[in-house]
Amino acid sequence: MLQMLDLNDARRPLHEQAAGAIRRAIGEGVYAPGNRLPPARDLAQALGINPNTVLRALRDLREEGLLEFRRGRGVSVAGRADGRALLVQQARELLEKARKHGYDRDDLVAILKELP
Repeated sequence: MLQMLDLNDARRPLHEQAAGAIRRAIGEGVYAPGNRLPPARDLAQALGINPNTVLRALRDLREEGLLEFRRGRGVSVAGRADGRALLVQQARELLEKARKHGYDRDDLVAILKELP
């Protein structure tokens, strides 16, 4: 299942949010290596965004080596999201949540340093 996007967040472009949602789904095993992704139109509908935005996100993920585009066969998962890529995505999401509660990056780093 894809995570919904924050359509009101002007700081992070929708194509980056869409790529993050797809990356996270791959990292969590929703889409395994070799699996085909749904068509961009279906992904766009599930995320509530324009299909062109999804296509841009898919191209970004292809450049990362996470997806393969095959003529006549659609888009498939080339490999698993590596741990760092998934962690970076989750850190971005945590920072977004922190900002919504009035905390900045330095505040979040301080909170993380307090953890055992």
